Amino acid sequence: MKTLRYRTIWLSDLHLGTKHTNSKFLLDFLKKTQSEYLYLVGDIIDFWKLESGGYWPHTNNHIMRNILKKVREGTKVIYIPGNHDEVMRKFAGIDVRGITVQNETVHKTADGLRFHVTHGDEFDCVVQRNKWLAKLGSWAYDVLLEVNTLYNFVRRKLGLPYKSLSAYLKYKVKKVVSFVSRYEETVVSEALKRNVDGFICGHIHQPASKNFQGIIYKNIGDWVESCSALTECFDGSLQIVHWRGGETAERISWDPVYQNSLGAEHLMQAG
Repeated sequence: MKTLRYRTIWLSDLHLGTKHTNSKFLLDFLKKTQSEYLYLVGDIIDFWKLESGGYWPHTNNHIMRNILKKVREGTKVIYIPGNHDEVMRKFAGIDVRGITVQNETVHKTADGLRFHVTHGDEFDCVVQRNKWLAKLGSWAYDVLLEVNTLYNFVRRKLGLPYKSLSAYLKYKVKKVVSFVSRYEETVVSEALKRNVDGFICGHIHQPASKNFQGIIYKNIGDWVESCSALTECFDGSLQIVHWRGGETAERISWDPVYQNSLGAEHLMQAG
């Protein structure tokens, strides 16, 4: 497969240090793409998980080396820490091995649009006011992913296709849907205050491309379930790309249950 070239790539919520990260897919994506700008938008390394031991396969080392290789080859890499790697926020304004650390920034696309870029946890009242509750929620999410793994093991034994139980539950629970809606509204309100054309963030693990009141909202997604990245072509157009091991699927409308099923099924086949 030939190298895919973009002006800009945004990655968020890799959660390196947890065993649920799709590290092989991520490394494959990094190897087969090039860009002038690469934004790492928070929760890149999951320090919360590493505090209790975590999980760090050799693939993670290759991921880090690949990013540093991109720096050496001329890619401008900007690291915007999130809540799981907030320890890096104290390095804001400093270059770490050629990677610029910033708590937030504004990106100007090739066609002149201005996007505020931040991880997005500052708009999550649970994270801001009750860190212990946020960590409890992170633990519960890990448990849900474990249940999802067992659930699909049984389905495979029964000859049934993969189905993302975790994605299904997240998008069926009214409180979760309500939280996402409030989160998006808060982000858009902030964009209006900042007088920018759009907002790019991660944090909630839900890839999205929407337009609110003339404000373009892009959520990058994650590499735990959706295996998604936000890309900018050289004409300034933005697209969410879902990576499934050597191929891409570009979608305008986001169907979480369907898309998660595609990604995870291919992961099983890849071993």
